[in-house]
Amino acid sequence: MTDPIAPNLLDPSGQYLVGGRHKQSGRFVFPFPSGPEAADYDKLPLADEGTLWSFTVQRFRPKSPPYTGADDERSFKPFALGYVELPGQIIVETRIETDDPSRLKIGMKMKLAAVPFARAAGDAPLTYAFRPAA
Repeated sequence: MTDPIAPNLLDPSGQYLVGGRHKQSGRFVFPFPSGPEAADYDKLPLADEGTLWSFTVQRFRPKSPPYTGADDERSFKPFALGYVELPGQIIVETRIETDDPSRLKIGMKMKLAAVPFARAAGDAPLTYAFRPAA
């Protein structure tokens, strides 16, 4: 399996997001912190299912950089972005994998998916997205 796009974001198997819980306050964070502040958190897997909290559809090609997708407007495909609430933990910002954004509804069940992130360099490390649960 391909490595995740960033450390402490997604476990290497792609089965869960890597979060943290503050040792004193109990507050959840995502992704797991790096650097000296990491010592203040316990690393834990976040839920792989949640509910769609809010979303929008990106209908125009984002500015490059940082966007590294389709090179021209004709090959760009609109995509959904949103927030998924992981029960009892945190709300995460995410890309939403769907063939038909018009079918997305606030409150619908969502499931984590490990997806490749194609870059101009030709590699495709894993990142995360959520998709409607079956």
